[in-house]
Amino acid sequence: MIGALRIVRGRLRLPAFTHTIRFRLTVLYSGLLFVLTALVLGGTYLAVERSGEAHPVSKQFSASKYVNDEYVGEIPVVKVQEVEAAVNYETLANLRRFSFAVLGGLAVTSLAIGWILSGRALRPVRAISRTAAEIQATDLSQRIRLDGPKDELRDLADTVDSMLDRLDEAFRAQRQLIDDASHELRSPLAIIRANLDAVLTAEESEEAERRAAVRSVDRATTRMTRLVEDLLATARRTAPALADADVDLAAAAGEACEEFAPLAAERGLVLHRRLTTGLTVIGDHDALRRAVGNLLSNAVRLSPPGTGITVAAGRTDGWLWASVQDEGPGILDDDQTRVFDRFWRARGNGGGHDRHAGLGLAIVRQIVESHGGQIRLFSRVGEGSTFVLWFPSPGADHTNTAPPDEQPS
Repeated sequence: MIGALRIVRGRLRLPAFTHTIRFRLTVLYSGLLFVLTALVLGGTYLAVERSGEAHPVSKQFSASKYVNDEYVGEIPVVKVQEVEAAVNYETLANLRRFSFAVLGGLAVTSLAIGWILSGRALRPVRAISRTAAEIQATDLSQRIRLDGPKDELRDLADTVDSMLDRLDEAFRAQRQLIDDASHELRSPLAIIRANLDAVLTAEESEEAERRAAVRSVDRATTRMTRLVEDLLATARRTAPALADADVDLAAAAGEACEEFAPLAAERGLVLHRRLTTGLTVIGDHDALRRAVGNLLSNAVRLSPPGTGITVAAGRTDGWLWASVQDEGPGILDDDQTRVFDRFWRARGNGGGHDRHAGLGLAIVRQIVESHGGQIRLFSRVGEGSTFVLWFPSPGADHTNTAPPDEQPS
């Protein structure tokens, strides 16, 4: 019997609309209204019934019988009670019929009204679903832009619109990064290909030519390696996971100095250090070391031989800072706002050659901002540049304050 019942239930298929929230809300509205109305009518019925029993007419009035205006006697009380009982019965019967009719009509009417009201209430949800269905990964321009009262559904629609804005911005940045990276990789690959072809096709190439080709290939592969490392660093910084630990800012800057000291010496540069101890930053040690390292990489690459590079760290007005100062070509005023953009390019200052920032400075800004800090640039053409990384001091309230807009000393 149970098995047969399960089979019957398994074959039972309800209409699709019965699985919707609109249907459930309609049934809920109608059911609540039906129950409340039934309670009111039931209470009214019981009140009328008990009122008739508690106050019978036969106990309050007496009936006398007259014939031709002559008194002939009293009517027996039992007959008055029979009449009263018949009247009460008919009244209660009419009340029951009226109540059942009202409940039946109310059930149908409440279902219809509940269906309409729930449809109107869920209209914003359908708009959100429709917009979400129309959105594709290649086109995130669609928005809900729900009008109406500032209620929970309006808040939901605004939240979805805000999320779509962030997704659209992230996808655009991702596409731009891929386009820029593809463009950047094309040049070193072409250089490698051209030099290899020249060496392979030459029947008898001189040793000097082969060495020159190898050096060109080495520079191109170094450039590609740096680009790939920057892309990996960008992906890691974009990820939400960042270490949250006490970091000695001076120690991180010192490690970056140790890493670039041999290259600086090879290029004839003097590396100075002015690192104050006891500078604790809440964040990621490796990320902070890379930020200073990227600044050092640019300084070593652009500084002329015989000049100096100064790496410093300290505390000013409740802010911690680390800086890298070089004596390179400097940066034009118009370029200083764009120097932190990905793959920024600018004409050399009087040298006639392209200066290229790649992803290094963009990664530095990303790391600093992920630690709640800011980056400042002070530069004069022909005199050099100073990059200052400002970080909030642990325990200090920097909600409404900004780091000093001047070069720390």
